[in-house]
Amino acid sequence: MKTPQDIREGIGLARYTYRLRVSSTACVALLAEWARCRWIWNECCARSKKAYAAGETCGPARLDKMLTAARATNAWLREGSSVPQQQTVRAFATSRAKALKDVKARLPQRQRAGMPKHKKKRLAAPSLNYTRRGFRLKDGRLCLAGGIVLTVVWSRDLPGPPSSVHVHRDNLGHWYASFVVATAVEALPATGRAIGIDWGVKETATTTSDAHDLPHPEHGRNAAQRLARYQRMMARRRPKRGQPASKGYEEAKRQTAKLHKKVARQRRDTGRKWAKRVVTDHDVLAVEDFRPKFLAKTTMARRAADGAVAATKAALIEMGRKHGRDIRLVHPAHTTMDCAQCGARTKHALPLSERTYTCTACGTVSPRDKNSARVMLIRAGVNPAGADRARADGPLVRSRREPGIPSR
Repeated sequence: MKTPQDIREGIGLARYTYRLRVSSTACVALLAEWARCRWIWNECCARSKKAYAAGETCGPARLDKMLTAARATNAWLREGSSVPQQQTVRAFATSRAKALKDVKARLPQRQRAGMPKHKKKRLAAPSLNYTRRGFRLKDGRLCLAGGIVLTVVWSRDLPGPPSSVHVHRDNLGHWYASFVVATAVEALPATGRAIGIDWGVKETATTTSDAHDLPHPEHGRNAAQRLARYQRMMARRRPKRGQPASKGYEEAKRQTAKLHKKVARQRRDTGRKWAKRVVTDHDVLAVEDFRPKFLAKTTMARRAADGAVAATKAALIEMGRKHGRDIRLVHPAHTTMDCAQCGARTKHALPLSERTYTCTACGTVSPRDKNSARVMLIRAGVNPAGADRARADGPLVRSRREPGIPSR
C-alpha cells in the first residue's frame, strides 16, 4: 500500500511480466494448485449464494473461516500452499464487494460488475497469486510455496524486490509471471516543449508536431487474410454438439489464437515506442481524454479497433507518469468545432467527411485534426505558437501526475 509520502516522493507500483519455462513436473504441480484454488473459488460462490438466500452477510471474515475449516477436514487442500488459497478468497471477496456496491449505487445493468461466477475446469485459465511470504527468487529462478521451481526468462532486470507475483497461463499454453515492484520516477531532461494530441480513426494520433504524428499501423488488416483462412478451417472442422474436437480443429483454433496474440503485441509495441518518443521530446502533454468504446457500434468499428487508441493512450499516460512528465487530459467536447486561432466556435458540428476546418470568424484554414490538436494545448493552459490571441472555451482538464499501477 502506498503512503502519502511515497506519492509525494514519486514512488509508485509497476508490473513487470516475464515468460516462464515450465517443466512437466512443475506444470503438473501448478495445475494441481490451480485445481485447489478453483475449488475454493467455487465453494465461495456456493456459500455466497446460500448466505444471500438466507438473508445473511458473507464477508471476507466468514470466507476465511470457511477456508480454515475446509483445510482442516480435507487432506487434498492441505497438500497445497495456503498462500494462493487465501489470495483466492480475498479476490472473491473483492469481486463480490464491487458487485454489491454497484447494485447499491443503482448503476445501469450494463455498467455493473457482475457477481462472481463458477469457474469451469475446461474454460477457466489457470491463475495463481502469491504474496511475499509465498515465493522467493533464488539463482534467477522463481521458487513458489510448495516446492514449485520455475525458470524465468529475464528479458529485463527488476528495478527492485517484488512484493507479489501473479502466475498465469494464456490460451496458447504459455506460462507468465507478473511481478509487482515499487518504482521511482525516472526523470528525463527538460526540453521546454509542449505537444497537443488528438486521437482519430484515419490516423491514430495527430499532434501539433508533424514529426510525432502516429499513422494508422493497420496490423489487423495485414493479418486479416491469414486470420480468415484459419477461421474457415475452424468452421469446416467444428465438431458437432456433444462430440470431442478433432486434432485439426484444435490446431486451427491454436493458430487463430496465436495470430490474434501477435497482432495485439504489434499494436502494443507500436504504441509504446511512439509514446516513448513523444515523452522524451516534450515536457507537457495535452492529451484528448477520448474514450473510443462508442466506435464499436459504428461502421468504423473494425478500423478503430485496429488502431488501438485506448491501448496507445494508456501507454502514453503510463510512459509520461514513469518519466515525470506533466500530462493533462482534455475533455473532447467541441474540440473539432473550436478555432485554435481566434477561439470562435462553429454553429454546427462538422461531418466526418469534412477533413478541413475553416473558421467563419477569422478565415483560418487548417487540417481538421491539426486544429483539434492545437485546441488541446489551449484548453490545457499552454500557449502554442500561432494561438496567442484567445483561448477556446471548454470543460476543465484533468491532470495525471501521481504514480500508480499501470496495466499492461
